[in-house]
Amino acid sequence: MNEEFYEREIVTSGDGSFTIFLPHFNEHYHSHHGAVQESQHVFMKMGWEEAIKGKSSISILEVGFGTGLNAWLVYEASGRTGSPKVHYVSLESFPVDVSMAQQLNYSDRVEEFTMLHTAPWNESVALSDSYTLEKLQCSLLDFVPSGKYDLIFFDAFAPRVQPELWTKDVFDKIFNAMNPDGILVTYCSKGDVRRNMIAAGFTVEKVPGPPGKREMLRARKM
Repeated sequence: MNEEFYEREIVTSGDGSFTIFLPHFNEHYHSHHGAVQESQHVFMKMGWEEAIKGKSSISILEVGFGTGLNAWLVYEASGRTGSPKVHYVSLESFPVDVSMAQQLNYSDRVEEFTMLHTAPWNESVALSDSYTLEKLQCSLLDFVPSGKYDLIFFDAFAPRVQPELWTKDVFDKIFNAMNPDGILVTYCSKGDVRRNMIAAGFTVEKVPGPPGKREMLRARKM
């Protein structure tokens, strides 16, 4: 077990929402400028809102379940009138303890948020009529896709922490697991990451980043 990933502290980010800090890596799970506002911008505005257009159902793959924030924002959105039905698959090698997750301040609907963390691993669970969650406790490197995905939330730790997850081989794997017109979004905007995505076949654009970050990447399988 990688003990350095389990040494964790809850800290307050710039928008008042909590995130988790890894002292060993000097790394936060979210932007220190604002956890919720980052996820709302990167994954919901730039990803979800683009990918759901014209769809009655959508399959999402998340790399890095982490605090469950992205999964929660999609869960909330899936309950709105006109939203597609969601099959949400999330990979996580180092799950956050339920007791720590319960301390996060992402919603007043604490029982529902906690439900994402108490849902069993490696099973597909219908959490509502419009949202099915499948958490897989494994690395992206070991993940064997069983279907095709319309939207990828690439929320792995930064390349300096997990460089093995940002390679061309990894993006080849993801590209092959996506439906045509699928979208991948990530907070990262590094040049070598962008080049690896392009080499894997993606059409990549730099789009405005969340508060505190000038740019992020959005890639499409054309």
